[in-house]
Amino acid sequence: MPSKKTSVSGVKEKIGSLRNQINYHNYRYYILDSPEISDSEYDRLMRELLQLEKEHPELITADSPTQRVGAPIQTTFKTIEHSLMMLSLENAMHYDEFKEWYEGFEESPEVICEPKIDGTAVELVYKNGVFVSGSTRGDGKTGEDITLNLKTIKSIPLRLIDKFVSIPEYLEVRGEVFLPKEAFNQLNRQRIKQGEEPFANPRNAAAGSLRQLDSKITASRPLDILIHGFGLIRGTKFKTHSEAIEHFRQLGLKTTTPYAVSSLQQTQEYFNQMHNTRNNLPYEIDGIVVKVNDLRTQERLGLRARSPRWAIAYKFPAQEATTQLIDIALQVGRTGTITPVAILKPVSVSGVEISRATLHNADEIQRLDLKIGDSVALKRAGDVIPKIIKPIISKRTGSEKPFSMPQTCPACKSYLVKEETELAYRCPNNSCPAQVKGWIEHFAKREAMNIEGLGDKLIARLVDKKIIQDPADLYTLQKDVLLKLERMGDKLAHNILDAIARSKETTL
Repeated sequence: MPSKKTSVSGVKEKIGSLRNQINYHNYRYYILDSPEISDSEYDRLMRELLQLEKEHPELITADSPTQRVGAPIQTTFKTIEHSLMMLSLENAMHYDEFKEWYEGFEESPEVICEPKIDGTAVELVYKNGVFVSGSTRGDGKTGEDITLNLKTIKSIPLRLIDKFVSIPEYLEVRGEVFLPKEAFNQLNRQRIKQGEEPFANPRNAAAGSLRQLDSKITASRPLDILIHGFGLIRGTKFKTHSEAIEHFRQLGLKTTTPYAVSSLQQTQEYFNQMHNTRNNLPYEIDGIVVKVNDLRTQERLGLRARSPRWAIAYKFPAQEATTQLIDIALQVGRTGTITPVAILKPVSVSGVEISRATLHNADEIQRLDLKIGDSVALKRAGDVIPKIIKPIISKRTGSEKPFSMPQTCPACKSYLVKEETELAYRCPNNSCPAQVKGWIEHFAKREAMNIEGLGDKLIARLVDKKIIQDPADLYTLQKDVLLKLERMGDKLAHNILDAIARSKETTL
């Protein structure tokens, strides 16, 4: 009969073997998109590992594939100081600006191009191949510690692979976390079904997902990552940026694919190709990034105040579409400001369906000469915020209707006021239900009291039914009152009351 020591040793060896197999198959599936085994076989390996770790909890390590989710809910994010500044890129908004940058070098260096992913910048730190921490860019010097949330992203290896190349003893890699387009659309459909406000765009959805204090929420959203750069490295040296990226890819990291060019014309051709095919990509891009490839040349060129001289973001022009202005609604903010909002026939711009756009104020409507029923040209400013550029006068039929600001608030019928020094109209009634809703929504936001699950639509129902009239009323809510609301289940009511209770422990 084998000794206990031999038995534990054998279990440890088996656990190590299972982890290596699972890490390798994660690499094949999430990085190479070329799985070698079926989902059922992968699940069998994971179940076997989970069972062995359950029987031998003393053998569980932080880099085990089973340890992606399950940490306690955090109360706040700590900060992490970057070893090297995590800089932003200077933007070239049109060809002449890019040409000026490209031709500004004394000698023409080899440059590489890659898509500019519209996501959230992060840094991952590995020590001896094990993922130990991850953070946001923050102010460039320090970022928020989002390690637990990053561990839930399956394309981020918890342990690097040493099968193909050597592992640096210390490695900082940088990339963009993003939500694929299809996953974004599915998430928004789910949020609308649950009575929650949909996310404005994939970038906001990714950023919001990474800043969840409960990593289980992050894990429920299929985030992905592409590594495109690095910070401090010890134990390995590289001559070029593309060599480093290829090394990272062989370590099991999901990376961009740098494309080498040797002339301004070739760079512009790559730019045009990416611009023409951007809608076919599974993720949002808003331009290309162009970098000097040689690392010594990068070092010699140095930095500006907040951006490197050796790289630039060459941005796409804002995408435009044509649609119809169906109506102009009035939105009452929490301070009483009245904002006209264009209600549009839904149209896809940059892969995102747009049905509303802010018109800022009545003067803007007059300046644009907009009429209800107009065909309008629409773009996403900065590829994010929908904006009406102009009406298409040639398409007018005579049935269009001019818009004029009403005299009273659409929510409470109080007479609107407008100061001579201001452009906006305002509702002066502090008890206006629209203002009360905005006030409570602001109070419940993540940046304030962070009351998870208390969405805009639920707040509107609570105010409309006069269940609450100010934020203080949230703390007297009873479960039986919530359960009387339509589409309110026992579990959802419990979670909302639990989130309200947790907010009492917040710090300022």
